[in-house]
Amino acid sequence: MDEFRVDFHVKVLDETVAQRAKDRGLDALVYAPHFTRLPDIRARAERFSDDELLVVPAREVFTGDWRNRKHVLAVGLEDPIPDFISLEGAMAEFERQGAAVLAPHPDFATVSLEAHDLRAHGNRIDAIEIYNPKHWAHHNERARELAREFDKPVFGSSYAHLPKTVGEAWTTFDESLESEAELVEALKTGTDRRVYHRDGLGHRVRCLAEFGHLFYENTWEKVDRLFLSGTEPTHPDHIAYDGRFDGVSVYE
Repeated sequence: MDEFRVDFHVKVLDETVAQRAKDRGLDALVYAPHFTRLPDIRARAERFSDDELLVVPAREVFTGDWRNRKHVLAVGLEDPIPDFISLEGAMAEFERQGAAVLAPHPDFATVSLEAHDLRAHGNRIDAIEIYNPKHWAHHNERARELAREFDKPVFGSSYAHLPKTVGEAWTTFDESLESEAELVEALKTGTDRRVYHRDGLGHRVRCLAEFGHLFYENTWEKVDRLFLSGTEPTHPDHIAYDGRFDGVSVYE
């Protein structure tokens, strides 16, 4: 039986990260950096994909405004989609494109889909994350409760913002997946999978480092700088979107 191991959400990607993934026995990474347009993500993913490692481009879309944002991870997008649009608008666009829709870090801090969101959009959500290193134990337990409550398939990821976290958690399928399209199909059809993570002191140290990074990445100052002028790559008013998302933009 072929096992296929996927780290379902990483924010970093370079030669060191790709080699680390291979050294840790991963077969695929899902690469979804913040505030980066899909064509750029796709180009970088292709650059680091080879016969040993499949790198799949994805977008973690920031829906809602900054104070009420909900992160949603979409795999299998064909067309760019901006941040800071309504959750309903994002879900409709994911459905139009036939993307697999994942709920990362559910009910976590102020940046996640909550139970009422999962209930409202359950027919469009393909899996719920039940482990990542930024979680404390009670966050992982809450995520498992939500997956059971809504009877959804699960996934786990390193959610790596720091290169050394890549491969700290992963999801294993019992069949080989050779392409982005096959991975999307496995997600959308609920193919059986299992979630694993490393343990021991090294894992705990990397979890703490990732949790500490959370405070930097979620400061108002950082996003305010990124979205100051309306010309940033994933701003909903960016010329690249040609006004297609004006009706669902919530950027203030």
